[in-house]
Amino acid sequence: MIRVRFAPSPTGYLHVGGARTALFNWLFARHHGGKFILRIEDTDEARNTDAARQAILDGLRWLGLDWDEGPEAGGDHGPYFQSQRKPIYDAALARLEAAGRTYTEENGAVRFKFSRTAITVRDLVCGDVTFAPTEEPDMTLRRPDGSYIFHFVNVVDDAEMGITHVIRGEDHLSNTWKHMDLFAALGKDAPVYAHIPLILNPGGSKMSKRDEGASIQSYVDSGFLPDAVFNYLCLLGWTPRAEGEKLDRATLVSLFDPAGVHSANARFDMHKCAWFNAQYLRELDPAALLAAARPFLEKAGIIVTDDSLAAAALQSVKEKVSRLAEFPEWVHYFFREDYPTEEDALAKLRAKPENPALLQAAAAAFQALTEWTEPAVHTAIEDAAKGAGVKPGALMPLLRFALSGQTRGPGVATIAHLIGKERTLGRIQSALAKMG
Repeated sequence: MIRVRFAPSPTGYLHVGGARTALFNWLFARHHGGKFILRIEDTDEARNTDAARQAILDGLRWLGLDWDEGPEAGGDHGPYFQSQRKPIYDAALARLEAAGRTYTEENGAVRFKFSRTAITVRDLVCGDVTFAPTEEPDMTLRRPDGSYIFHFVNVVDDAEMGITHVIRGEDHLSNTWKHMDLFAALGKDAPVYAHIPLILNPGGSKMSKRDEGASIQSYVDSGFLPDAVFNYLCLLGWTPRAEGEKLDRATLVSLFDPAGVHSANARFDMHKCAWFNAQYLRELDPAALLAAARPFLEKAGIIVTDDSLAAAALQSVKEKVSRLAEFPEWVHYFFREDYPTEEDALAKLRAKPENPALLQAAAAAFQALTEWTEPAVHTAIEDAAKGAGVKPGALMPLLRFALSGQTRGPGVATIAHLIGKERTLGRIQSALAKMG
């Protein structure tokens, strides 16, 4: 059975590069009906934090990357925290010592004797990469203080956990010969490797913690949908053989093949990621969209007391937004009467002396309506315009400003219908007062 792993260090948030690595491993495991293992590399006590560990778990769960073995899931190959595996490393070191592959320096450091032979890494992404016999100094396995180095514990864990394939960032490729040398010395077969391209920022350098979109938590906070981010990250370095780019999880699982991953580095594009999110937002039904947007409305101080109104308001502007966090600024006026007004728009409307009369004509047409439906409101606007000798388009900016305080938004008839006749007439009177 195929067994892959994601092994983050809990020293900070879940980075987008790490998330993409986890995602590719998850896709590979699910494609083959294998196991996806989460292993926490927490031997750096000075830098590890509980908050960082939780951020990694939360970020993976938000993306929908469930693990078959690991923290909170258990499994037969634990512990899944490196800090709890010292006896396993001690035993592996003893085997290397018995095989004559180590020596201890005067300061107490234990070093591994490299084989000093050519080593070929057969990589699913990069092809065969041969490393000539090294002239590098022998590698330290255990420091003088008794702690083990990353390369050693990484190999021991992969061997003990039965990892069959290692899918990781290309920056690890240059050290893979060391890992293969260690596997051979331990009498174990090395896993199959697939070194995936790095993610670069728009400027072309390796994406850092300071770059926009670097933290998975930032997607949560700004209102991305997990499926949209999942879809976008899949395409950073891999082009599935499929029509179009918007692909659901089941399709991506069925198509995933490390051999199709690019060898060239991938460039991150937040605009493209937001485009994906907009596509997924537009597919949500009204109830699902309200459920997703509600936390962002509440954070903005918008109190939803009428779910049907809120759902309809969100639907009316969903073609105009790309992130959930943008909804409050587009719909706040549906829920409150103390909404702000755009001062420059007010100044422009005041500059035309005919505007108050046009607003009053619209108010009279609305007042006469016996049924308050969107088509009826639209017809009333047309009738008011005709009576005033202007085109309906001349009334729209006036009414939009009166009903929302803004110059953008859904159709005027939609706003009026949703807020109701009484609030519509009240807002027109307020606008007339503001216009003097």
